[in-house]
Amino acid sequence: MKIDPGKSRTVSFTRVLVKGSLNYILVDQRILQASSCKYLGIILRSDLNWADLVNYRVQKAWKALLFIMRIFKKGNSNTKRSVYKSVVRPILEYGTACWDPYREGQINTLDCVAKESG
Repeated sequence: MKIDPGKSRTVSFTRVLVKGSLNYILVDQRILQASSCKYLGIILRSDLNWADLVNYRVQKAWKALLFIMRIFKKGNSNTKRSVYKSVVRPILEYGTACWDPYREGQINTLDCVAKESG
């Protein structure tokens, strides 16, 4: 496998403010530092905050929910519930085992999509 240093970024995960940045070099090319990265669909921030991921998940779930509502305007409630559980809910719950929203605001934001569908 060949790694392209131009497409790579480094992220330091810590809650402590680091004064100087760390310099990583790969194939005589400096790798740029980033404050967050997306890995397997989960946004990891350097300060270990999940706000970006919650906002990303909610936005993606809203798009799917609005699409479903347009298609199934006149469908019965069982069909709508089934489609919601198979399309929208997995978007909201993906990766929750590792990021587990614990802040009240994040939980309310995620619940807002669920309340709107029902």
